[in-house]
Amino acid sequence: MTSTDAAGRAPDPAPGLASRAGLLRAPVDPATVRAVALLAVGTVWLASAGTVVWVLVLVSSALVPALGLGLVALGVTLPAARAFAAVERARLAAQTGVVVPAPTPALPGLPRSWAGLRATLRDGRAWAAAAYALVGLLVSLAFLVVVVACAAGAVALVVVAARGGVGSAAGEAGLAWPVALVLGAVGAALLVWLGAAVAQAGGGLVLWLAQACLGPSAADLARARARDAEDDAEAARERAVVLSETRSQAVAAADAERRRIERDLHDGAQQRLVALGVELGVARRLAERDPAATAAALEHAHDEVKATLAELRDLVRGIHPAILDDRGLDAALSALAARSPVPVRVEAGAGLERAGSAAQAAAYFVVAEALTNVAKHADARSARVRADVTDDGARLRVVVEDDGRGGAEPAPGSGLAGLRGRVAALDGRFDLTSPPGAGTRLTVEVPCAS
Repeated sequence: MTSTDAAGRAPDPAPGLASRAGLLRAPVDPATVRAVALLAVGTVWLASAGTVVWVLVLVSSALVPALGLGLVALGVTLPAARAFAAVERARLAAQTGVVVPAPTPALPGLPRSWAGLRATLRDGRAWAAAAYALVGLLVSLAFLVVVVACAAGAVALVVVAARGGVGSAAGEAGLAWPVALVLGAVGAALLVWLGAAVAQAGGGLVLWLAQACLGPSAADLARARARDAEDDAEAARERAVVLSETRSQAVAAADAERRRIERDLHDGAQQRLVALGVELGVARRLAERDPAATAAALEHAHDEVKATLAELRDLVRGIHPAILDDRGLDAALSALAARSPVPVRVEAGAGLERAGSAAQAAAYFVVAEALTNVAKHADARSARVRADVTDDGARLRVVVEDDGRGGAEPAPGSGLAGLRGRVAALDGRFDLTSPPGAGTRLTVEVPCAS
């Protein structure tokens, strides 16, 4: 049986039997009211429709030896038992909030062939529903009688006490009138508590019978578990394939990044350092003969040093921006926006510091690449960057939007493709929407624990 209340918990049909506190509040517990209503309505319903069902099934079974006429009758009454079970499950859900799952569906309609009749006769859930119609009636009626008897006894004690009967009874028993009055009140209270506990127990038993007879069979549950296990295995296999692909993409991206760093060092900083060495050598040779040329050479060398430092800073920023560690993701995104030639509005939500360093670095590079594409290809007038943590606090989300010409595609080897691989390696989500002429929207989510 499955059901949930407003807090997502399954309601307990008999809290008075689960704990001492539940037993103490049983007379005023809403579960007791639901249980009494369940027993009362169930007794009437099962005494009418339920009796028709199990009597028809019983009579049809008795007619089987009479030239097989009962087999044809069972072909009609067993589907009727199925229909009765569906109505009973709906009644239980409406009265108690407890939902009994439907069993495996039967064949639609009445059997029209011997194979269909044989399948109907082998429908164990229909036979169980017919049995429930009888057993449920007996259980509901028995518990309802006890509950009514307890309530009647409690009312009788109260009435007798109010009319002074306790005094005369006390005199006959040799008890003082106040003592007899207290004993009568205690007896009435005990009967009320007993009736509440019996009502909850009866309601719980009826729901248990409904689960056993009207819900899925053990074989159905076993098949469902097998299907779930197969689905989980298939999902695990697909996940393994995805992880293998993302791992390959991450390795390829790391290799490409290594080659880029090597190329930038070789073509940029290394060449400038070589030129700087030449300039310093020239300055040393001219130091005594031509002070003016020496000063010019040193000035040029100084410019080369500044340019080299700038290139190294850009290179280091491409590996891991120091501003992330120093001032956080909000400041790092604002710095990217400030360097963009396209006006960019940055919106940072609360809680960004909860994201791990890898998640923040991924968000930074996503925004950096996206803003670079906006400046180079989008022909946009403005862009917006929004970073926040999802409501459950588990994922860091970054959205980059522009009002450019759209049509962006993460083609193999492109910067967007590299970003997709970086995000996939962190078990993140990469979503690019870029209809032609309608701007581009890039949404990335990565686990905060990354």
